[in-house]
Amino acid sequence: MSFSRRDFLAASAVAFGTAAIGRPALARAWQQQAPAPTFTDIRRNVGFFTGRGGTIGYLVDANGIVVVDSQFPDSAKQCLEGLNQRSNSRPIDRLINTHHHGDHSAGNIAFKGSVQKVVAHENAAALIRSAAADTENLVPDSTFKDVWREEIGNEWVRAQYYGRAHTSGDAVITFERANVAHMGDLMFNSRVPVIDRANGALVGNWAKVLEAAAADHPGDTIFIFGHAGGGFPVTGSKTDLMFFRDYLTALIEHARAAVKAGQSKDQYVNSSLTLKGFDAFGVHNARTLGIVFDEASDG
Repeated sequence: MSFSRRDFLAASAVAFGTAAIGRPALARAWQQQAPAPTFTDIRRNVGFFTGRGGTIGYLVDANGIVVVDSQFPDSAKQCLEGLNQRSNSRPIDRLINTHHHGDHSAGNIAFKGSVQKVVAHENAAALIRSAAADTENLVPDSTFKDVWREEIGNEWVRAQYYGRAHTSGDAVITFERANVAHMGDLMFNSRVPVIDRANGALVGNWAKVLEAAAADHPGDTIFIFGHAGGGFPVTGSKTDLMFFRDYLTALIEHARAAVKAGQSKDQYVNSSLTLKGFDAFGVHNARTLGIVFDEASDG
């Protein structure tokens, strides 16, 4: 969804792990004005919900319900209420987490008793379980290493892991017949991304992950993004994926050039970088610059 710099700072805090600041603190960090909860249909009973946190994807048909990500407990409850209205309170077949960050998984608890199984990549599941040691949550009970695929209702749903990117456990969730894919935080549309280096992020590989995901989907696929900058949509096409890939490539190459030139980390962090050709992303914060500088220094 599209939100403010304050929202971005809160999401950035999520990226450094709930172990450091705790789930309650993350929830408090998001107690600012949020857009009215909204359901937006895309096609073939697939759509997305915007509330407080990353987008939630959904499939609701007569014979199956799937939810992708869960935001926070309060907005997840609003989402569940809306889904119940659309489905006459039919049980939810699967809740799938694209990754572990609190604005995508802390709301799992709201689905307790309403969902049959919770699915996530094995790395994401481990991180969600770790966070649940501090605050009660509904943790994944079905995990996968590379690909998970199941027919639910009148739709084939696939979750696929392409490697380290935004974290070590990001998955792309595809509704195959609808030709809609939820990218989670593998996609920040024209917005400086959260890079969770502490939990396996790798910017250089992130660009390759986007290429692989794009290659696996038809040209007319509609992609749902985790977040977007102010005024930018949370859905788009392969063109948007490739633009973000080019941004990530430019970002890490800029940091590598600085390292090669002998620039210190302090100098780079204080450079107030705006990347040429990617003006919509704005000025990069010190935290992001420090993370890409460290990765560039690794070689």
